[in-house]
Amino acid sequence: MKRIGLLSDTHGFVDPKIYKHFKDVDEIWHAGDVGTLDVIDELRAFKPLRGVYGNIDGAEIRTEFKEVESFTCEGLKVMMIHIAGKPGRYQNRVDEKIREHQPKLFICGHSHILLVKMDPNFDMLWMNPGACGYKGFHQVKTLLRFAITEGRIHDLEVIELGKRV
Repeated sequence: MKRIGLLSDTHGFVDPKIYKHFKDVDEIWHAGDVGTLDVIDELRAFKPLRGVYGNIDGAEIRTEFKEVESFTCEGLKVMMIHIAGKPGRYQNRVDEKIREHQPKLFICGHSHILLVKMDPNFDMLWMNPGACGYKGFHQVKTLLRFAITEGRIHDLEVIELGKRV
């Protein structure tokens, strides 16, 4: 079993509450718009970190993270990208990447809207953890926490960190 803390759109800010909510996770996954290298350094000092860069991320962050991450975790094929669209309305090149990688768990960010939903067209679970930074239009900062065991996602939790203000 691997416990995962999933976040996105920090935009240069790590809310201290993240440490409490992610204290028991094995890895943190960041779905882009990191904002600064300090965020990467801070999270890596706390837990192992995987991530992708987002549209606001400059060259420094793009040397740390790729645009697309495709990997296997506990027997589950995972794909992560920052900007994707939604099930049934993916951007063309994202649709192509999904067909290429064939993930069972698809993770994105960018919209600042937390949403988890099955995509029956690709037989995969689609996750967007919303945004946990202060920049953007979201009203509440959000995260996701879940576990993966033998290719199965379980114990999924939505975590609200409080208002964005």
